[in-house]
Amino acid sequence: MRTLFKTPHSRLRPFFAFAQAQHDRLFTLGLLGTMAALSSMSAYAAMPDSIQAALTRAALSSTDISIIVMPLGDKTASRLPPIIKVIDNKNNETAQISSHTNGQMDTTITPATNATSNNSTSNNNTPKDNASSNNQQNNKANPPKIIVINKQDIVQQERKIHRYTDDAYTYQSIENPPPVLPTTASLSTESAAKTSPDNTKASATPAPKVSLKPLISHQPDVARTPASTMKLIPSFIALDTLGADFVWHTRVYHSGIIIGNRLYGDLIIQGSGDPKMTHERLQQLLYQVQKAGIQHIEGNIIVDSAIFHQVSKNPAAFDNAPLRPYNASPDGFLVNFSSMGIQSYPLDNGQAQLTYTPQLANYKLPSIVDTRTAACSQASASLAPQWQADKLTFNANLPDSCGEHIFYVAYPDAKDFAARVIAAKWQALGNTLSGNVIAQEKPYQACNTLKSANNIQAKRGLAALSLSPLPIISYPSLTLTEQIYDINHFSNNVMTEQVALSIDAYHKAAVTKKDTQKSIKNANNIADKSTSLYQFGTPQPTDYSQALTTLNDWWQTHLTTPPPIMTNGSGLCRECTVTAANLSELLTYAYGRPSFDAYVSSLGVAGVSGTIAAHSERLPESAAIGRAWIKTGTLDNVTSMAGYVKGQSGQEYAVVGIINTQQSLNAYTARPVLDALLDWTAQH
Repeated sequence: MRTLFKTPHSRLRPFFAFAQAQHDRLFTLGLLGTMAALSSMSAYAAMPDSIQAALTRAALSSTDISIIVMPLGDKTASRLPPIIKVIDNKNNETAQISSHTNGQMDTTITPATNATSNNSTSNNNTPKDNASSNNQQNNKANPPKIIVINKQDIVQQERKIHRYTDDAYTYQSIENPPPVLPTTASLSTESAAKTSPDNTKASATPAPKVSLKPLISHQPDVARTPASTMKLIPSFIALDTLGADFVWHTRVYHSGIIIGNRLYGDLIIQGSGDPKMTHERLQQLLYQVQKAGIQHIEGNIIVDSAIFHQVSKNPAAFDNAPLRPYNASPDGFLVNFSSMGIQSYPLDNGQAQLTYTPQLANYKLPSIVDTRTAACSQASASLAPQWQADKLTFNANLPDSCGEHIFYVAYPDAKDFAARVIAAKWQALGNTLSGNVIAQEKPYQACNTLKSANNIQAKRGLAALSLSPLPIISYPSLTLTEQIYDINHFSNNVMTEQVALSIDAYHKAAVTKKDTQKSIKNANNIADKSTSLYQFGTPQPTDYSQALTTLNDWWQTHLTTPPPIMTNGSGLCRECTVTAANLSELLTYAYGRPSFDAYVSSLGVAGVSGTIAAHSERLPESAAIGRAWIKTGTLDNVTSMAGYVKGQSGQEYAVVGIINTQQSLNAYTARPVLDALLDWTAQH
């Protein structure tokens, strides 16, 4: 058996050896499970003609794909969000709105039939006539809630974003442009966001446990590379473990003493692992420090990122694209995904002006670049940027077709990036700093207080003062619900890894809550200068190995399929494997949990939003448009999707499709196969 795990990081070798052993075991189980599944496959599991035809068009075979479509719950107890009805103003279809509350519309659509696609001639490809008739009668008696949206609004927003930037998902994660839908994350999650994992009162009635056979089950136990569908695992485990309303708290302490608006000592920022500390949110945090009475620091700003231990990675290791934000490393104090926006403004003299967000202190950034006649593309081709020790250089002139455009480029060192952004923003607020911004992967100790600060205290006749026992600022993050939306809607890799690591750090903190309470009682007795600052609700430091072990333990405790093999949680990996049975079981389990609303609302809507928005362009008459909530995954030779579908019969389904092939495969050529699977499922 070939060795799957190769890594330049010697510190990860024990974990990869463990993961290799797990993979070998899962590979053997997968072969046995596949043989058993194939031998016992029922009529429900026959490959539909429409999907087989799509495989043929993509030059793929049935051995390249794993599929499960599993009915969920009861037709009379829907747990999925409202259907999105996409109307085209170019046609004669109209919608009469009967009510409009909080962005949701109870509508009667005229005509009252949904667009469907019937590409098959076999009985397996369409629902039975009597089921369809019953569905129409049920809909007349109980018309479903529907959100109506104009197709042209979707198209215009997609085009606008893609004209403006080469990295639409990073742009949307950082800048938060208005969504084409009412805020999807809030449509169904208001009650979920108030539900902790320990709260026995679910935010919605759990789905009844009904024993149902899969509509189709094809090679469900074959271990495959999942690409970004892997994100479904840590994102749900986080919701189930930490709660939909969980927030990270970035705390700010100080040493020494404050006189007037001047701190004689160090300012300490304790990183919490917050996945979305954008440059704007960092500025808000620093502004709160200023409001708390500190404008001048006679000392250093210390950034403590010790919550995550040795999680930095070589950004070129995966696909030799170190400048792409999707390759950024996690960090205990991650700022703006360690990425900079470079915005171009064309001038009339064969040049373009460049601006940068965020700014970096003590780092030269060119403000003017020459232009050339060429097509605009990714930053690596359009500008060929190169990060040097003290400046950014470009090895190519900017294509004139870029016009007003924004590129996102990842900085190679998360800690240095955070330090430079903090220094620039602190100065931009009109504040001063006599020392430096120092980012370190260890807790701040009292003995690190600047000698200069101690000398000043001595001159003023002040005794050496202990550290502040309480933070002067405790800055909350966005809720986990909001962050999971970015992870699954925009497939944000580094945010996923931050969450995966946080599950272990904060889970252990909850386990040691009693010990923390004891330390609180003793907080006022702090006198030793070597004592750590952080005595209050401190998360426990973690690394990849510990975090993945916690995810594995959760899986073995709550589910029955053999655990998937994960290396980082984001799916940006070749060594990681998952089965369709894994994802189907996870989706089924999540369907009955209190945090389900937050989970499903984080997914893209077929033909409408997220990474599945282009579904309607590839298959314009698909029955799944607006009624499938999906996470997609794409790598070379990998195309995948998993999520939920509301069938036209009223039945709801968990659907999983994973395509892997050893042959050269354009992943986008294979995508129509999974589009056909969504369409087929939605017709049922």
